[in-house]
This record gives sequence, C-alpha cells and structure tokens, in this order.
Amino acid sequence: MLCLVSLVPSEGESNTKNIHVVVNMSADNSCTDVLVPLRNLCNAIRCIRDRVKDGESSDCSGEFNMATFWNTLLQAVKATSQEATKLSLAFSKPPLPSSQDAERLADSIQNAVLTLSTVYYWLPKTQGMILRRAVRDATADVLDGMAQLLDIIVSSPVQSLSQEQLVSTGGVWASCDYFEQLPRDNREAVLGVLRSYQGVVKDAIEEMEQAQTENQDPFSDLLDDDDLDARGNRDTYWSEADRTLMAPCQGLMKASVACLKKLGTTVKNNGKVDTADNVAQLDDLADITHDISPSVDDLALSLYPPMDHAAVELNASKLATVLKKVLEIIKATHVCAEADLTWVQFLEGAVEHNLQKAKGAAEGTN
Repeated sequence: MLCLVSLVPSEGESNTKNIHVVVNMSADNSCTDVLVPLRNLCNAIRCIRDRVKDGESSDCSGEFNMATFWNTLLQAVKATSQEATKLSLAFSKPPLPSSQDAERLADSIQNAVLTLSTVYYWLPKTQGMILRRAVRDATADVLDGMAQLLDIIVSSPVQSLSQEQLVSTGGVWASCDYFEQLPRDNREAVLGVLRSYQGVVKDAIEEMEQAQTENQDPFSDLLDDDDLDARGNRDTYWSEADRTLMAPCQGLMKASVACLKKLGTTVKNNGKVDTADNVAQLDDLADITHDISPSVDDLALSLYPPMDHAAVELNASKLATVLKKVLEIIKATHVCAEADLTWVQFLEGAVEHNLQKAKGAAEGTN
C-alpha cells in the first residue's frame, strides 16, 4: 500500500485544497469491509506525520498574524479531538458502522488532520525555531495518537469498548489539550527551555550534595556486600584529595545553574520577538545553553569514587568552556542590558576562578 502526501499550505486558507493525499489501495478495497477505509486512513496519517516531522514551513511573503495563527490552530485541534471521539464511539459496540458511514467518518477525520497539519505549516521559521519545534512536536503527537487509535480499532473485533481503546482515545484528547499549554511566541518557548535545563542541572547538584552528606557508600544500594568488601574503601569513599577537587567542581556546577537562572530572568524582562533578528538571537541562546546540562552531568558522574583526577579536570575544563561561550553570546544579544553586564562578568570571574582551583587540585598543587 503506497501513500503519498504533499503539503503546500498558505496562510489564510480555511480548506485543504492544496493538500493532496494519494493512497494506492489494496485489491480488497472493493469489498464491503468497513475497516478498509480506516486502514488506508491510518497509513495516510502516518505519511502526514512524517512530513510534519521532516518538512519545511511555508514561505511567509506577507504579514504574519500570530493571533490568527493560534486561533485557527486551536480550532483545528478541537475539531481533531472531536473526530477522535466520534471514531471511538462509532466502534465502541456492535453493530459495526455501514461501509458508507465508515467512508464518511474516514473522510471527516482526514479533513481534520489535514487542516491541523496545514495550519502548523503556516508558522514560519522567522517566528522562532524553538517555538516551531514545540508546535511541531505537539502536532506530531496528535497524529501519532490518531494513528494508534485507528490501529487499535482495526485490529480489535468490536465486542465492547476495550480498555486499550479507551486509553488510546484519552491519549488523543490529552495531546490535543496540551496545545493550550504551548508557548505563544518564541520568547515564551525559550523561557520554557531554559527552565527545563535549569531543573536538570539543579537535580544533578542536589544528587551530588546528598551523596556527600550521606555517611554510607554512595554505591551501597547498587552492590552486594561481597562486592563492597572486594572494592574496599579506596573505591567507595572520597579521599581528602578527592574532596579538595570536588569543591571547585561543584562551584562550576553552581555557576551553571546561576547562569541559567539569571539568563531566564533576563530573557523574561528584556526578550523581544519584534524582529527576525531578535527572534533568531533567542534561538541562539536556547541552542547554546543546551550544552550546559550534559556537560554538568559528565562532570558530576566523574566525581563519584573511584575518582580519576585527570578525567575530572578534563570535564571541568569542558564545562567551563561551555559556560564561557554562553556568557559571551549573552553579551552579544539584545537581552543583555547594561545592568546585566554585572552578573555576566561576575559569573565569568567565578567560572575562571573555579576552573583554576580545579586544575590546581587535580595536579596536586593546592
């Protein structure tokens, strides 16, 4: 079965005349099997989903109206949610719908998901890649959910409304409801990303602090008593030299969370989406700060015993390099007002100070 989907939307269209779904149906489509339209629809939706994940936005030649976009998108999402309800109810108990009713239902669902996909394509890259990524992922989740629901209905004989079908229908509803929580512009989208990064880094710091304050071996819940005896204290506890090295490394980790927190406040206060350049700068900030969390994780993991001081020094240097680059880019964007230079410069000094302390401790010169 071959499915070809072409999405060429333009802003302002209320129908799907420029979207074509061509399905090469199997030979048994001529029979009265009411499930054939649903099988074909399921394949078509998966093709649409793949295009949504990989495709490009339409060229926005005229004025883009964000309010119109969101109003139309939410209407399309609501319609898709309602189609999922109709589909689930139609196949919730015997008898099966007639062939004609199944065809009409499939057409109605197809129109809804095509409209949703079309409206998503209205959103141009100039409105922000982080925002567009959030809307893309939410749209793909709805399409995934609808395809899964169709799969369940096609593969399960209709006796009564199954738990699996109920859960799948609820999944489509939840994916549609999530659109209400999406950021409405790129500034909000970047703020959400920064908050998520900050949370991950804070968790890493708290885990390390907890491991330090516990009197027991940090690996005691992972190893048997015999394994612990075989490892010995050298492999399970921090030496004084280890703890000396840990202090500046934790300083770098704390500088990371402080950087993300201060940047979030600065973006909230000063971030603008009035020009394509300002929007792109917000994207740059989200992209560069993405490297902070994995760098913190690498450093944190290398701090657990048995500690390899050379590896710790390397990971500390990598994190410091990332932070210095982030702070340098912050200074070059519109979000950094003159008053913000104080905290940027303070963090630059803190990063360099802790890096030098870590290097000295790793080399035994402290």
